[in-house]
Amino acid sequence: TGPIGLYNLGQSCCLNSLLQVFLMNINFTGILRRITVPPRAGQRRSNVPYQMLLLLEKMQCGKRKAVRPTELACCLSAHRVELFVQYDAAQLFLHLWNLIKKQMKKLELVEELSDLYTICIQEHLACQNCYFEIKNNSSMLTLPLPVLDSNSHRLKTLEDCLQYFFQPEELTGQNMCFCEQCGRKAPFLQSMKLVHLPQTLTIHLKRFCFEKSSYTHKLSHYLPFPRDLDFNEVLTENQCQADDNEKATWQYGLFAVVAHSGSTSCGHYCAYIQSLTECKWYCFNDSEVCQVSWDDVKCTYGHSNLHWGETAYLLIYMKKHPQ
Repeated sequence: TGPIGLYNLGQSCCLNSLLQVFLMNINFTGILRRITVPPRAGQRRSNVPYQMLLLLEKMQCGKRKAVRPTELACCLSAHRVELFVQYDAAQLFLHLWNLIKKQMKKLELVEELSDLYTICIQEHLACQNCYFEIKNNSSMLTLPLPVLDSNSHRLKTLEDCLQYFFQPEELTGQNMCFCEQCGRKAPFLQSMKLVHLPQTLTIHLKRFCFEKSSYTHKLSHYLPFPRDLDFNEVLTENQCQADDNEKATWQYGLFAVVAHSGSTSCGHYCAYIQSLTECKWYCFNDSEVCQVSWDDVKCTYGHSNLHWGETAYLLIYMKKHPQ
C-alpha cells in the first residue's frame, strides 16, 4: 500500500518520526515479527514490542493514508513516555530501544537486536610519563558527534565530526589522572578507538548547545553529510581497533534522517527515510507522507541564518555489505 503516516496525538511528532524509522527498517521488523505474544490481555496492553507489531500490521493492512498509534501511545504512557511533552529525539530513541529490549523474552531476539544497533568502542588512557595503559571496552547505541570543536569553531562536514570525536585528548594540569605505576598524578592521553560497527548505525549530531546560563540554543549551521560513508576512508589506523574482516563491512549507505525544525523550546520533528524495497526517499511528517528527492533531504544540512529552519539531528546509516 506504500508508506503510511501516523496521526499526531498531541506533540507526538518526535515519537512518530522514530516509530517510522524503526518500522521502515526491515531488519528490525524481521526481529519484531518473531516476538513471543504475551498470554494475558493486560500484559499485551503494556508490552511495547507487541504494540509496535500491532501498529505495523495496522499500517500494512489498512488502505488509509495514515493511522492513529493510540494503543501504542497508551502503552508507552505506562512507561513514562507521555503525550503533550517536547522530547529530544536522541534521548527518546534510547528510551524506546531499551524498553523494546527489556520486554523481549526470547534471548536470541535480544541478541539480534543488540547486534543490529550496538556500537563497540575501546577507551584508552595512556600515561605520558611511563606509558602505563588502561583499556576499557564499552558499547553505545548512538555516536554522539559534536558539531563544534573545543574552541567553539564549527566543524564543516560529518567526516570532520567523526575525526574530532576519535581524536586523542591530552589530560594535563587539573585534568591529570593518578598513575598506578608512577604513584602520582601524571599527564595522560585519552582516546577512543572504534572496535565494531552495527548493521544499523545511528549518529547523533549534537546541535543543541548548553551554555553556562542554563540556556539551550540550537546550532543550525551548514553541515553536509554523505549518502555513502566509508569509515576506512575517514578514520586513521590509530583510531581503530578492529581486524580486516570487521573493517571490510564499514561501508554504509544513508537510510534515514530525523530532522528538527524550530527552536529548542518549540520545535517539530519529521523523518526522511529511504524505502529499502523501492529505493525511493519519503518524507514522514506525522500523517502526511510524500515522495521526495535527494535534494530535499540535503535541505536538512542546515543554514546559519535560518535558526528555525530544518536541520538533521539523527542520521541512520545501513551497512552495504554486512557479514
